[in-house]
Amino acid sequence: MTPDEQRSKAKRFLELHHAPAILKLPNAWDVVSAKIFQLEGYQAIATTSAGVAATLGYPDGQRMSLDESTQVTKRLADCIDLPISADIEAGYADDVEGVVRTARITLEAGAVGINLEDSSSCDVHGVLMETPAMVQRVAGIRMMADEIGIPLVINARTDVYLTCETNSPEILRETISRANAYRAAGADCIFIPDSGILDEKILIELVREIDAPLNVIVDAHLPSIPRLEEIGIARISMGPRPMRAVLARLRIIARELMQQGTCDAMTEETMSYAQVNSLFER
Repeated sequence: MTPDEQRSKAKRFLELHHAPAILKLPNAWDVVSAKIFQLEGYQAIATTSAGVAATLGYPDGQRMSLDESTQVTKRLADCIDLPISADIEAGYADDVEGVVRTARITLEAGAVGINLEDSSSCDVHGVLMETPAMVQRVAGIRMMADEIGIPLVINARTDVYLTCETNSPEILRETISRANAYRAAGADCIFIPDSGILDEKILIELVREIDAPLNVIVDAHLPSIPRLEEIGIARISMGPRPMRAVLARLRIIARELMQQGTCDAMTEETMSYAQVNSLFER
């Protein structure tokens, strides 16, 4: 991919965050899952750190190396024609310079977007970093991308609702404050994951008070996607949920064969050998 091609993909990806229709951004964990999403008409692909880590034999939370994560990003960028956004978790470094280096390596691997979080891990026990520390990271990445000349789309994730167990006005205010600070530092989109706390009332308030496109993970406790679009949510992602659903299906197949000696779950709905191979024909 030439710099001009990457720049064009980055601009297109950014435009999708400001389109009338909500951006449905699926999270792939390898090339073949990304190919399936591309086949179904998605306009861009993001990675899921949890999915990629599991594929490589690690738990989530920056346990895999930056090099291992980057290799997957590069494989996706080389094999998929769509814009690729990479989940770089908390940046694989403790200082601004290290996080900026991670973003640069990811950009050089072919990504046109990144997801950067403001907690030490992605589970409910993660520890939030101070707002100025995240602001410095976002600003440093923005400066680096501007110097290279590729409008890298920074999706700044704030984990306030993910790390708390109860809702409160203070939690809402903290989320809004962090989101607007990250936006002012150069973030293009604000990602607000949660542990089942967000509801329509909170989302409406977040959209009204945050001066940036908002990203949430689609889930059963949230309003429908058409309703999210009406509220003003700009981007929805899936996180590791598709990967976990595929693993659950694989477990059903394995259990049936082991316990019943049958293979109905494996054969009732499947892709053929030729169909899978066709995904990689150029």
